[in-house]
Amino acid sequence: MRIAGGGAMNLIIPFRPGIVPGMTSVSITDLKANLSRHLREVRRGGEIQVLNRGKPIARLVPTQSLTKADKTRDKLIREGVIIPGKDTAANVLDRPPLELKINLSQALQEDREDRV
Repeated sequence: MRIAGGGAMNLIIPFRPGIVPGMTSVSITDLKANLSRHLREVRRGGEIQVLNRGKPIARLVPTQSLTKADKTRDKLIREGVIIPGKDTAANVLDRPPLELKINLSQALQEDREDRV
């Protein structure tokens, strides 16, 4: 960067772990107060990083990113890497718990004995 008089000036941007330079970062309070404005920015293709006490906790991105994830999932299904479930989570939760012939707490404790 040049300044008046022909000298040069270095631009120093402090590094903050987790903060993405160039991406809009907002606090939770600001996000709540200006949700419509921030969602409009995301709708236009922007990304917003949400901070809690200066630390990133979430990122708002356009749904196009989700479409890419869906395409990846579909590709993995076609290749046989993953097998999609055949039932909904609600139906699974309605079923009675499995009856096992072992005590899971005891098995877990035995497995962890060598770590003490």
